[in-house]
Amino acid sequence: MTSTRLATAPDTDGSGPPGRAPAGGWPAVVAVMLGIFLIVTTEILPIGLLTRIGAGFAVSDGTAGLMMAMPGLLAALSAPVVTTAFAGVDRRLMLCVFLLLLALANVMAAVAPGYWLVLVSRIVVGVVIGGFWSISAGLAERLVPAGSVGRATAVIFSAVPLGSVLGVPAGTLVGDLAGWRTAFALTGVLSFAVLVMLALVMPPLPPLKATRPDVLRALLKGVHTRFALLVTFLIVLAHFGTYTYVTPFLERTTGVGAGTVTVFLLVYGAAGVVGNFLGGAYVVRRPRLVLALAGVLIAAGTLLLPVLGNRPAGALVLLVVWGVGYGAVPVCSQTWFAKAAPQAPEAASVLFTASFQATIALGAWLAGGVVDRTSPAAVMTLGGVVAAVTVLVVRLHFVRRDTWPEPVGEDGDAPVRVREAPGG
Repeated sequence: MTSTRLATAPDTDGSGPPGRAPAGGWPAVVAVMLGIFLIVTTEILPIGLLTRIGAGFAVSDGTAGLMMAMPGLLAALSAPVVTTAFAGVDRRLMLCVFLLLLALANVMAAVAPGYWLVLVSRIVVGVVIGGFWSISAGLAERLVPAGSVGRATAVIFSAVPLGSVLGVPAGTLVGDLAGWRTAFALTGVLSFAVLVMLALVMPPLPPLKATRPDVLRALLKGVHTRFALLVTFLIVLAHFGTYTYVTPFLERTTGVGAGTVTVFLLVYGAAGVVGNFLGGAYVVRRPRLVLALAGVLIAAGTLLLPVLGNRPAGALVLLVVWGVGYGAVPVCSQTWFAKAAPQAPEAASVLFTASFQATIALGAWLAGGVVDRTSPAAVMTLGGVVAAVTVLVVRLHFVRRDTWPEPVGEDGDAPVRVREAPGG
C-alpha cells in the first residue's frame, strides 16, 4: 500500500514525488476528506429519502433506486475517461472543478420540477465521483510525510462511513423536518464551502505520472489486479444491492417509523466508522484476512435480517454487524488495488473507483428489479449469499500463494521490502 514507501527529504513546493512532504499537510488532507464526505453523502442521500422522493414524483421504489444506479454508472465511465483526458492538468484545479459541479448538481436536484431532472443531476454527481475519487484516493502520500501516510489515508477514507453516520441521517432528518429538497440544497451549500477551503489549503499538484490508456490496459493483465476487481465487484454488489433498500426493509419488515429509521442509520454509520479504522489499522499487513472478515460480517448481517430483523432490537444489532463489516471495505479495496500496482498509484485508484462505482450502479439496478417483484427481505438474502462468495474468492487468492508485487523506489530504485504477516 502507499504507506509502505520510504521516507525522503521534505519537499515544500507540493510537486515532489510520492513519499515526500509537500506544503498543505493535514489541512489539505482534511479538505480532501470533507470533499469525499460530501460526495459520499450526496451519492447515498437518496437511501434515507427514497420513499419520500418516490412519493413526490409518483414513482416506485425500484424506479426511485435509479438515483443510486445513475451516479455509479457514470462514475465508472468517467473515472478512466476524465483522468486520461486531463492527465496533464494540475490535480488541485481538477478537485476544485469537481466540487463546483457537486454543488451545482445538488442545487439542480433541489429545484427539479420532474424526476427526469433529478436523474440528470445524478449523472453530474457520477462524473464528480469518478474524477474526484480517482485523483484523491492516493493523494495522502503527496500531502504528508511518509511516516504519516497510513494515518492520512485512514482519515481520507473515514469520509465513507462518516457519510453514513452523519451525512445520510442528517439529510434524512432535514428531509423529515423541511422536505427532501432542502436536504439537497443544504448539501449544495456545504459543497461550495468545502470548495473554498480546498482552494485555500491545497498546494499545487501537478501530475507525477500521466494515467494513459495503455497503463490501465497493462494493469488489467495482472492477476492481482483481476482479483482486486473480482472481490471489489462481489462485496460492493452485496452491500449496495441491499443497503439501497434498507429503508423500505426497516419500514415494512421491521415496522419502524421514519424517525427511528434515521436513528438506525446513524447507529449503522457509527459502526462503519469503527470498521474503517479497524480495517485501516490492519489491512496493510493482512489484506486478505481483513477483507474476508468484512465479507463474513456483511454476509451475517444481511442473511440474518430477514430472520431476526422483524423486531427493532434484532435489526439494530445486525445493522451494527453489517456496518462494521462495510466500514472496512473501501480501504480494503483501495489497498488491494494499490498493492497490485505499486508502480502506478493513480492508475490503480482509477480502476478502484471505476470498479467500485460500476458495481454500485449494477447492485442498485439489479436489486431494484428484485424488490419490485419480491420484497426487500429477498434482496437481503441474495446480498448475503454474494458476500459469502466474496469470502471464498479471497480464500482462493490466499490458496494460490501469489506474492504481491513489491513497491518500487523513486525513479526506478530497488524495490522497497515490505513484510506481510503470514496468512494475510
